[in-house]
Amino acid sequence: MKIYPAIDLMDGKAVRLYKGQKEQKKIYGDPVEIALKYSESFEYLHIIDLDGAFEASPRHLNVISEIVKRTGMKIQYGGGLRSLEDIRKAYAAGISSAIIGTKVFDTGFVDRLIREFDSITVSLDFRKGKIATEGWLQESGKDLIQTFSDLRSKFSRFIFTDIEKDGTNSGISDLKNFWNGKEVLYAGGISSIQDIQKAEDMGFNGVIVGKALFEGILTPDQLREG
Repeated sequence: MKIYPAIDLMDGKAVRLYKGQKEQKKIYGDPVEIALKYSESFEYLHIIDLDGAFEASPRHLNVISEIVKRTGMKIQYGGGLRSLEDIRKAYAAGISSAIIGTKVFDTGFVDRLIREFDSITVSLDFRKGKIATEGWLQESGKDLIQTFSDLRSKFSRFIFTDIEKDGTNSGISDLKNFWNGKEVLYAGGISSIQDIQKAEDMGFNGVIVGKALFEGILTPDQLREG
């Protein structure tokens, strides 16, 4: 079970939002220093550029480059990656996998994307079973299971994020495994080793842990031992 500590970026700082709401933001400090601390215990890192997600273009590639240079961690990065040029820039900054959300519904873009890149991660962010896009601001009306079914032939790696759980530390969702054969990570509400075990039992390959690490609800030592 892979553990991905999460760092969300806004205005150059590491932050967490409550259920994706910009108005409910908590600042945790310098993302590079936080990444350095995480690098002592973890191999992987999940970074979302919230400014990029809301403004449709990445805003923190300089921070990404610095984190890669100073930690050597394998970084999956998303937020505003809605053009091939921006994705190229993200890989040039040193990421291991670009996370795509809103643009997966653009068939022409997807066809060009998979011709050029083979390490894409698709983020399917859902609220009550329906996909949200544009930095979670828009409800697409598309069903999570059907959307995954439509995309599984083109991509091998996914993240499922329950927006209603994100930043809440309220425990994880109950999902019946419909993704067998694909690498899928879970995000949203993880607050205990039991949550991580539950995610593994459901068939997830990894989990993304954000607020619980920032708040000390879970520690790196616990996650290594768990």
